[in-house]
Amino acid sequence: MPHLSPEYDSQDLQACVAMMQGGSKTFFAASRLLPMRVRAAAIALYAFCRVADDLVDQGGDAQANLSILKQRLDLIYAGTPTDAVEDHALALVVQHHQLPRLFLDALLEGFAWDAQGRRYQTMEDLQAYAARVAATVGGMMCWIMGPQAPLTLARACELGVAMQLTNIARDVGEDARNGRIYLPLQWMVEAGVQPDEWLQNPKMNANLKTVIERVLQEAEQLYKQAQAGIAELPADCRAAILAASLIYAEIGHQLRREGLDSVSHRTVVSTRRKLVLLATAWTQSGWIYAQRNPVQPLQAIAFLIAPEVLNADERMRTLNFPNRAMPQRIEWVLGLFERLENERRGRKTASQPL
Repeated sequence: MPHLSPEYDSQDLQACVAMMQGGSKTFFAASRLLPMRVRAAAIALYAFCRVADDLVDQGGDAQANLSILKQRLDLIYAGTPTDAVEDHALALVVQHHQLPRLFLDALLEGFAWDAQGRRYQTMEDLQAYAARVAATVGGMMCWIMGPQAPLTLARACELGVAMQLTNIARDVGEDARNGRIYLPLQWMVEAGVQPDEWLQNPKMNANLKTVIERVLQEAEQLYKQAQAGIAELPADCRAAILAASLIYAEIGHQLRREGLDSVSHRTVVSTRRKLVLLATAWTQSGWIYAQRNPVQPLQAIAFLIAPEVLNADERMRTLNFPNRAMPQRIEWVLGLFERLENERRGRKTASQPL
């Protein structure tokens, strides 16, 4: 593991450890299949997204927190990031990959919608929300892997939307207990469920199950639509993205096996099943083919693949960033996060009784 200079050995790193403890198990499972050149950038993106989400979600003045995040992005894109480890790592990604800022601005807009407690009348409205909080992440992952063609980006963004719809179907009860409804209100009313009344006493019933099933069907269609885009990714990245797709889709399959009850409990995919899906992705990733007649991109993600997004912004060509060769930067980011994880495990072991 590369040596880390004292300038990076700060309390900020300990805060990052705490952040990663509650991280996405699916993300880290699938990231193991990413090549080293991409994994570092992916972890850096994930770290910033987690910190941003937590900051907006922590309470207090959400708009003030959003303003802080926008200022941090200003500094990142100016090549003068704050001392926060996630900002420093993201600045490396921005500089090397010329990552369009629109993705991150749209992500923050989605966080703002959450802070406002928005509800979504139609599936199209819900897809617009998912485009911001999830399609943006899919688009950024695709961007850093290499292919930046509009249709390939579109498929990656659609995969993000599919994953978010799966999350929404799985977390109906948890969201309700937090006073939130993400299911399309129109679909709830059509099924005979009055949203405000149900929210006062959130319980599972047959009518609500039909709404959850419809959301899962929408997600499944997007998983299928997005899979062809995996064939357009670099060969060494396909298995990881296919794994993430299969594991998230499995959440929906497992939810159906459990009777579509996402109010009484939260569906999880077992570690054994994840390992099977990881192996499946590894063996099947070479057999995915692009569509001859691809379908049109989902309307909700159109703004993320517009021509102006695909043109690199000259402001991203920063001159103020520390002068390190890219291999050294990748080693530093990988080493940093691996060191943090090792420190976390060491503390956990030390705290256990003998």
